[in-house]
Amino acid sequence: QVQLVESGGGSVQAGGSLTLSCAASGATYSLGCMGWFRQVPGKEREGVASIYSDGVTTYADSVKGRFTISRENAKNTLYLQMNSLKPEEKAMYECAAEERGEVTDCRRNYDQYWGRGTKVTVYS
Repeated sequence: QVQLVESGGGSVQAGGSLTLSCAASGATYSLGCMGWFRQVPGKEREGVASIYSDGVTTYADSVKGRFTISRENAKNTLYLQMNSLKPEEKAMYECAAEERGEVTDCRRNYDQYWGRGTKVTVYS
């Protein structure tokens, strides 16, 4: 089992930056994909960025060049550096992870483990 706890959300002006953190505990050695998803009420959960245990990263087209995902294995922590934030990116940001398996491509909606989320508000 793995537990995920997000932090770092808050309120920022459009164009500003935030860094989200996701602290993992438990059987973290087993994890393959780790990533960030965001949820807006009434809309489908959207994949933002993911990173596999070998360091390969993937990003949604809408955040490429502005967001950076990183994974510090020694601290069992996942990060999402978000720059040039836009008002439409206001959402609940959730950390997700899954155990390593046959599929190594993280460009999908994996949901074996989820955190409770951290709220990001971007005001204009």
